[in-house]
Amino acid sequence: MPEVTTPYATGTPCWVDLMAKDQQAALDFYADLFGWQGRPGPAEFGGYAVCELNGRAVAGIGPAMAPEGMPEPPTVWTGYLASTDAQATQDAIVAAGGTLLAPVMDVGNLGRMLVAADPQGAVFGVWQPGEFFGAQVVNESGALTWNELHTNDVPGAASFYGEAFGIEIEPVDGADSYWELRVGGRAVGGVTLLANDPTGTPPHWLTYFAVDDVDSAVDALVKREGLLLAAPFDMMAGRMAVVADAQGAPFAMITSKPVA
Repeated sequence: MPEVTTPYATGTPCWVDLMAKDQQAALDFYADLFGWQGRPGPAEFGGYAVCELNGRAVAGIGPAMAPEGMPEPPTVWTGYLASTDAQATQDAIVAAGGTLLAPVMDVGNLGRMLVAADPQGAVFGVWQPGEFFGAQVVNESGALTWNELHTNDVPGAASFYGEAFGIEIEPVDGADSYWELRVGGRAVGGVTLLANDPTGTPPHWLTYFAVDDVDSAVDALVKREGLLLAAPFDMMAGRMAVVADAQGAPFAMITSKPVA
């Protein structure tokens, strides 16, 4: 199984979390769908739950909380890019034209984090590991397997993420208008054009979870009051669908083709 035992390289997607209006309902939904185990955490961390898959950290689910006088945050999955120095990365994000949404903060002894938006408005997090380096399992059924940037400005994204993280964005051979995010020469995510999304969709990052059978997973999701946004279809990497959970958080599920 693809267990992760060492910290992620800078710029690599390393964690995802969801801030839900009803945390317990979200925990129950993903427990049923993916087999995650999670319960609300300590009050000092706002009740944030670290969900596990077979005893290994896979994703976070917390209660949506807004500072007084501020609108409630949207119910969305947020992906985090790894950094060895969150403060330096924050400075680089601002210098490259990004916007800070939540500046660098300590999360106990676990690590440091921030949340920002790129110049086109796609929101992402940054995680500097302390005692916790991120997802301990990826690329298996029920776990994070891909992170994809949907943007209307690929050259702008390449400039921003290159300057802030050292990420390279390169075209994928044989794919029409699809690019890879590369860290140290290794593909760690993708980039696609916002024009492929429904009209009015803002720039965003889309989280992909692996499943053994995407059609069955979609059926299970719909029975749990999830929404089907793009029915299962075949593509280069396998068979996928775009869905939303029962509280409206979008994500993708994919059954990848076997590696030759």
